[in-house]
Amino acid sequence: MSATPRSTRPVEAVQAALAAEHAAVYGYGIVGGRVADERRDEAREAYDAHRARRDALERTVRDLGATPVAAAAAYALPFPVPDAAAAVRLAAELEDRVAGVYSDVVRAAGGPLRREAAGALREAAVRAVRWRGRGVAFPGLAELTTPAVSRKQ
Repeated sequence: MSATPRSTRPVEAVQAALAAEHAAVYGYGIVGGRVADERRDEAREAYDAHRARRDALERTVRDLGATPVAAAAAYALPFPVPDAAAAVRLAAELEDRVAGVYSDVVRAAGGPLRREAAGALREAAVRAVRWRGRGVAFPGLAELTTPAVSRKQ
């Protein structure tokens, strides 16, 4: 494992968070189209929250002197989403993934960026609990919240 200079770690972590937010925005487009009517407002609020975070991260990347990573035209879903139940599972998975990348930003950054990342991690963890109906002991830390089976990212 090669050591990365401390000064580039926050940029790399923020770029990863931005990429995750791009994917979450895409994913919530799928969720919103398949989720049951009674949860559609919740999906819209999450979609809007991820769009706002994405936009803020693009500004942060620029402020850090880098070019923001672009969104992909499409993203592979972690599983088929044919119905409302699968849409709810997808929403929880999206939030888990977003929480994971924000935990990396918390580890890599300091000051206001670290506080902002901690807030984003908390928001994603709360949304995941709402979608899933239960929480995890250590949101954002996949190695502590999932079984020994490897997770595909």
